[in-house]
Amino acid sequence: MSHGTELSVELTGGLLHDWQQRNRQATIPHAITELRKAGNLENLRRLADPSVGPYRGRYPFLDTDLYKTLEGLAYEVDRDDAPAGAREFYDEVVELLEQAQADDGYLNSYFQDPDQPKQPWSDLGWGHELYNLGHLIQAAVAARRRLSDGRLLTIARRFADLVVEKYGDHGEEVVDGHPEVEMALVELYRETGDEDYLTQARLFVDRRGRGKLKHTIFPGEYFQDHVPFRELPSVTGHAVRMAYLAAGAADVHLETGDPTLLAALERLWDDMVATKLYLTGGLGSRHSDEAIGDRYELPSERAYAETCAAIATMQWAWRMFRATGKASYLDVYETVLYNAYAVGLSADGTAFFYDNPLQRRPDHEQRSGAEDGGELLRRSWFGCPCCPPNIIRWMSELQDHVALHRDDTLYVGIYADARVTTEDLTVTVTTNYPWDGEITLTVEDAPAEERAIALRIPRWASDAQLDGQSVDAGWAVTTRNFKRGDVLRLTLPMAPRAHGSHPYLDATRGAIAVARGPLVYCVEQQDSAAPVDDLLLTPTAVTKAIARRQDDHLVLELTAGIAPAPPPELYPVLTEQTPGSAIDEVPVTFVPYFLWGNRQALAMRVWLRTERED
Repeated sequence: MSHGTELSVELTGGLLHDWQQRNRQATIPHAITELRKAGNLENLRRLADPSVGPYRGRYPFLDTDLYKTLEGLAYEVDRDDAPAGAREFYDEVVELLEQAQADDGYLNSYFQDPDQPKQPWSDLGWGHELYNLGHLIQAAVAARRRLSDGRLLTIARRFADLVVEKYGDHGEEVVDGHPEVEMALVELYRETGDEDYLTQARLFVDRRGRGKLKHTIFPGEYFQDHVPFRELPSVTGHAVRMAYLAAGAADVHLETGDPTLLAALERLWDDMVATKLYLTGGLGSRHSDEAIGDRYELPSERAYAETCAAIATMQWAWRMFRATGKASYLDVYETVLYNAYAVGLSADGTAFFYDNPLQRRPDHEQRSGAEDGGELLRRSWFGCPCCPPNIIRWMSELQDHVALHRDDTLYVGIYADARVTTEDLTVTVTTNYPWDGEITLTVEDAPAEERAIALRIPRWASDAQLDGQSVDAGWAVTTRNFKRGDVLRLTLPMAPRAHGSHPYLDATRGAIAVARGPLVYCVEQQDSAAPVDDLLLTPTAVTKAIARRQDDHLVLELTAGIAPAPPPELYPVLTEQTPGSAIDEVPVTFVPYFLWGNRQALAMRVWLRTERED
């Protein structure tokens, strides 16, 4: 599938538009306050004036929290409804970066700190210097494209040129412990046309797994550095690093056409979706090393499913769609968007989940394991605050992942109220998605020549219809000479669904989860008269669920059984007797998973026990 041509998308209403409004009005101002409070700006300022105090924070990658925020701000500061104080913050940080950059182009407030005993480039496994560069580049490219501001790009290129000189074709053969710079370097190549950046991205992908990185604390698998990328048997190790590496490899493939990279990426993706991805699209089952885990190792209450991993998975999915044109990649993208990503931010936009479990037990307090207590649900900020600014930048860029124009075909893959404009075709999309599946596309302007419009039909949408005709999962393509006022009407039925799990997935064997459209639902204790651990569901009960409007979203009302009292023993002796059926029934309200945890901290479940149907 060839590269796409230019198009512009503006979100004009609906849920994604509302999320972006919340981002501007609440999340960005909150993040600016937290970044100032945490000392991120002082860490840069003290390089010229150590009297401002010591380095704040314990990690060497805290500059990236500024870079990710700047990337988001590049989309926002010139808007009429720009976030309060955003332009001043943006300019202040850019000026600090200009002042802090070393003469050779190096930039990292941790390693440049006068009191830091470690030297630059002395700890590539954990120093995150190239990871820092990656996020700087992405902020710089966004600022150049959105604001026509080249200041950050000048800074980023000086740093990138240093890396090319030091670690390029004729330099030291190394890789960074945390992939990310690979996709950033490809984007820098796209923006500047300098092939050295594309070559460097390819080198970093190709060197991985060839003994170029010193492994400490965790083995090579954690760093995706135990075998070459093309030989990885499965997605593995630290979840965010894995997905960032794959996204970078996909970018290298998109620019070089390397078929061996695409073959590896398709194989790894298919294995991940089949064996290692949560129903919500979350990636990563282990807290100890933030790792993906084994095939079918998907515990609900201990799901790590880091918010950054959700964003990384969407980045990978979008690139795979660009590389292959397959709608199935956007099916996964959409699942992650509305579930594993969206749940990371509170309804008011000022508190965050770092990890995203699918179950909360009645006696649980969310803890990192390093302290005696812990806040019960979302937190306003973190000691390692990589997720909040990552949420910000992705929220600002949602419109960039709605549609693609390629080979005289407009692909509309994510549904939202939007205006989509290509060089010679403009359409408006009107819908209340994801709350209902009625989507209307109206042509505003079209060329005299024939064009094609492709609409994605998700796999869950059985009996979908386009202009009254049945269409199958994948792309529904309409090709003709479009005229102003032409309308396409797509209907995606949204009956509630009962999902089971693979028999190898021990954690949820014999349980049922509820979904409707792209949304996974859960039950919180507030919405059940019986303890959620005692609820029993049947597929029939799920199909009879009633969707009801509540505030600005839809909830599902259904009837669940109540299980008999469990035996007192933890491991009772089994007999031939048939397990007891439900002793009673209770009405239960299921809410979208992404909205859980916005009320009192009580028990929650995505997966509930199954009651056997006669």
